[in-house]
Amino acid sequence: MRFVIIAGRWLFIFSLPVLLLSASICFVGNSLWLYKAGFHRHDVSQTSGLDETALETAAASLINYFNSDDEFVEVTVTKDGVPFELFTEEETIHFRDVKGLIRLDYYLLMGTVIYSLVYVAVSILWQKPLYWRLLAWGVVGGTGITLVLMLVLTLLSLVNFDNLLLQFHLFSFSNEFWSAEGYMLLIFPQGFWYDATMLCGIITAFLALVLLGVSISYLLRTRKRPDHLRYRPLKREDETVFARSIEGYDGRIDDYDT
Repeated sequence: MRFVIIAGRWLFIFSLPVLLLSASICFVGNSLWLYKAGFHRHDVSQTSGLDETALETAAASLINYFNSDDEFVEVTVTKDGVPFELFTEEETIHFRDVKGLIRLDYYLLMGTVIYSLVYVAVSILWQKPLYWRLLAWGVVGGTGITLVLMLVLTLLSLVNFDNLLLQFHLFSFSNEFWSAEGYMLLIFPQGFWYDATMLCGIITAFLALVLLGVSISYLLRTRKRPDHLRYRPLKREDETVFARSIEGYDGRIDDYDT
């Protein structure tokens, strides 16, 4: 039984970084306004030749595709009054692979949320303050690991984001369609992914800091004070002894040993 409790606690600690990061990725990946902000920030309309309406259509179509059961994405936009398919066959294959990663993120988020809720519920319903404090310490450990990972991610991004992005693609995809020539690289330049990565890191770190602050606050409020610092009301016999000890005391300290 002790082994199960310890294993469950460590699993909770290591599930928190996965939960927070996957939640951040889910939020960023499904926020149309973030796509639009990225397009505007990196002058995508200028470099791609597509107007803002076409870019918004592309972003909305991709978000819908990632949350659908369709195998391949189909995006039709208009340029100079002529409608056309935005992505090539190689690019649609790459987006299919990206969709697989996004679905994996959803599964990780769902799994860690379910486990964390069950763990928290069991710890609270145990109705023992010791288990509540262990839960708080578990949150401190999990959020601490999260903050360290986000710091490492930030440093790697600042030092050499080009190589970090390249290694991610080489590790995550079994083909090189991520480098296919077409509108995909024009719409999503490297700067777009840098901003998205940093934003995911900031959101994840913010969530971790909130949970860390709540946990530390609880631990400080419920910490056990040393016995000699605790207030203990005097019993009647204690009052009698104290009263007798000061009878006859004339205010001088010379008679007392130092």
